[in-house]
Amino acid sequence: MKKIIIFGTGGNCIDILDSIQDINKEKLTYECVGFLDDNKAVWGKSLYGVEVLGPLCKAEEFKNTCYFVNGIGSVSNYFKKEKIIAKSKVPLSRFETIIHPSANVSNMASIGKGTVILQSATIAANASISNHVIILPNSVVSHDSIINDFSCITGGVCISGGVVIGESCYLGTNSSIMNNVKIGRNSLIGMGSVVLENVKENSIMVGDPARILRKLNNKNE
Repeated sequence: MKKIIIFGTGGNCIDILDSIQDINKEKLTYECVGFLDDNKAVWGKSLYGVEVLGPLCKAEEFKNTCYFVNGIGSVSNYFKKEKIIAKSKVPLSRFETIIHPSANVSNMASIGKGTVILQSATIAANASISNHVIILPNSVVSHDSIINDFSCITGGVCISGGVVIGESCYLGTNSSIMNNVKIGRNSLIGMGSVVLENVKENSIMVGDPARILRKLNNKNE
């Protein structure tokens, strides 16, 4: 079995652990040896029988013996995900792609390294999912759409055909993206929003139809 370590201890990280356990029910594939998290309060604790081994920088100690998957990336820090992963100094080749057994992924889709696809998500033909993307339960990525590195697609999102999602974007729960729309990097789409037009980078969009709420302050990146 591959030894695997999960970055983070939040909700997405527990969902990843749950997916690993479901994968193992079908075929023993992974041994989850621990979590890594910069929050000192959780070091040494056990979450669902798996120990929190220490901070992200400790990944270097395991990078020749373990594989990794990232669960860090919330509405408050989604635009920092690339830097968080870089901090670990783990090469892309050591990141594992986790796909829940209930996810429906087309044989004609491409899935990058370190990407996570959770329960009942659908990835259609010719869709391209890049590296370190997380797709939460019941979301749909339609044909010919592209999701670039480090983006987070939360639960129940509907991405129509031919959409391009830029790097480090966050699509809120039950949001919908019209076909052929392009969303610029570092943008956030609020929950339940309906995006009908292209979105410039660093934008926070809300509503039906979605309107810009404000621009992300680049100093926060």
